[in-house]
Amino acid sequence: TGSGQQSVTGVEASDDANSYWRIRGKSDSSCQRGTPVKCGQAIRLTHVNTGKNLHTHHFPSPLSNNQEVSAFGDDGEGDDLDFWIVQCSGTFWEREDAVRFKHVGTEVFLSITGEQYGHPIRGQREVHGMPAANHHNYWKAMEGVFIKPSLDPAKHDEL
Repeated sequence: TGSGQQSVTGVEASDDANSYWRIRGKSDSSCQRGTPVKCGQAIRLTHVNTGKNLHTHHFPSPLSNNQEVSAFGDDGEGDDLDFWIVQCSGTFWEREDAVRFKHVGTEVFLSITGEQYGHPIRGQREVHGMPAANHHNYWKAMEGVFIKPSLDPAKHDEL
């Protein structure tokens, strides 16, 4: 059932290599590497291993009957349903912050509530969209490459 697009699932392990997502702006020029992500900024999340974007649309999710979340597009190029607003408490998304992602097109929150798939992806949890903000839609970056911006823009310490 559903859209037939690639499923997005969640796992408990924070070091699962299939759990890495690249943060991108609405356009590639709007999100330069090392620039902090602002609270309220629209972003795209591109799955590192597949190049597909985190996506949602008005299809019911298979387990919880909430809104389906899928991976869509090729090489980071998808459509207008790939944009999410970062909701956080300060000015910028800080590394240790728990944040919410609200979908621009359908206004649902990226969520996980615990429903688990059986065969062939046993133990993986359904990721879906929910219409209301609640404790099921907080996310935290646990691993990854974090680039701290230089305080002095004239000083550049990478090759």
